[in-house]
Order: sequence, then structure tokens, then C-alpha cells
Amino acid sequence: MIRNLLITFLACVMMSCSQSNANNKNMTDDKQPAAAASTADAIVDIKTTAGDIKVRLFGDTPLHRDNFLKLVNEGYYDGVLFHRVIKDFMIQTGDPDSKSAAPGQMLGSGNPGYTVEAEINYPRHYHVKGALAAARTGDQVNPERRSSGSQFYIVTGQTYNDSTLNQMERSMQQQQKQAVFNKKAEAYREKIMEMRRNRDQAGLMALQEKLIAETEAETKANPMTIPADVRQAYKEKGGTPHLDGAYTVFGEVISGMDVVDKIQAAETDRADRPKEDIKIISVTVEK
Repeated sequence: MIRNLLITFLACVMMSCSQSNANNKNMTDDKQPAAAASTADAIVDIKTTAGDIKVRLFGDTPLHRDNFLKLVNEGYYDGVLFHRVIKDFMIQTGDPDSKSAAPGQMLGSGNPGYTVEAEINYPRHYHVKGALAAARTGDQVNPERRSSGSQFYIVTGQTYNDSTLNQMERSMQQQQKQAVFNKKAEAYREKIMEMRRNRDQAGLMALQEKLIAETEAETKANPMTIPADVRQAYKEKGGTPHLDGAYTVFGEVISGMDVVDKIQAAETDRADRPKEDIKIISVTVEK
């Protein structure tokens, strides 16, 4: 399976690299606030039409914490919908276009004009039920796994047994290898494209073997695993372990999980948007 790493990388390059570069140019990341020196957590109250949710923003993900607080202080989230709701998975919000969305309008592309650098602190923070995490575009157009500037989701998920968690762990390790390989191959992008143009198969294979060896060594030294305490949490509380290591978890629900469960039970259309709008009324920071 690992022999397909270069093929997967090349498919990404051919299908979406130009789109990725265009998107990156459109994202004016200088709008993103710089992380403060403080490592303190922050508590935020989210008032919704379904009830109130209180969340803690982690101090060890300062870029995401400070960006979220910046948007809260601007009133950015006031009036946005929970535009994507999937039972036993998560509830998602933060698209500014949803504030004035007509019934049935497709949502999910809105943003404040920038992305946020990934702060993936697995296994310290993981996708257990109640986790607050940043949405993002997929790896094919976003290999750095940068977060949306505003969209976030709260995990509901489901419980898992050891057998399923073992399968997920193997999948996580394969995804880890692909991500490490892609990062290494990115440094050789121009050379790879030149060899493709020249139909230099021998050169491509030699480079692939080199990068595979480096990838194997790096991932073997630090493989993605599900630690015992994390595994127990997924067995008892539930969550979405297949997202671990790929998305930034930057907070957690500390009260109002019953409201989250109520929202996730809403009837939705084919695009996973609730048929009856559920919106954020206001968000405030506790002093």
C-alpha cells in the first residue's frame, strides 16, 4: 500500500495544486491575530435558539483561541446557523453566509478571508464527545491542514469497541504515512513535475524509494496510536477517532451537552442542513 504514496501525491498535484495555490493567494492570513504570550484557557458562552452551550478554549492552542475570541468580540458569530448537522457525528457552524441564507441554500464555504495555522496536539486533545474543533478544507487542496478562519464543529460521535478502534488505528497510521510523504514530496514538486514531463520513470522511482524510506523511518519512530486513556474514553463516552491527528481540536464543551445532543437530533435535508433553522443568538466571553 505504501508504494502508492507517490501516485497519490501526483494525483493531488495534477488535480488540485493550481486550485490550492489560488485559494492560498485569496486567503489573506495577515488578518489572523498573532498568538498572545498567555497560555490561559478561556471560557465562552454560546447562546443558541436550542439552548445555551458553555465551552472552554484551550490555552495550548493559542492561535485558535485568540482567533475565536477576536471573532466573538466582533460579534462575528451572532446570527450564524448550524448549517451542517450529522447525528452521531458532529454539529458545525461559523459560516457567515448562513446569516442571510434562504431555505435550502447550500452553505459551508463562507469564511473571514483567512485560514489559521494547524495546532494539532494529539493525543493531548482528541475528538471525544464534546470536543470543539476547527473545520477545514481537505488534504488535496490543503496539505498543511490549515483551519477555517471561522467554521468549527462540536463532536457528538458514537462509542467504539477495541476491534473497531484497532482498525481505525491502522487507518490513522496509513494516513500519517501519506501526510509525511506528501510533506517530503512537496519539497521536490518542481523536480517531480519535470521528471513527469520528461517521462523519467527511473528517476521518479528512485525518488519514490528515497522518500518512502525516509517516511518509514520517521513514522516508525513516532507512529500514530490510540493511547489507553484515549481508547477508554472512546469506548465509554464516544467520539470521532478517525479525525484525530488531522484536525485541530482547540476546546471542549463544559456544560450544555444536552443542547448539542438536541441540535444533532434535528431533522435535516440532503445537504445535512437542519430543515428548521437553528442559530447562534450571541457569543460572549466570560471575564
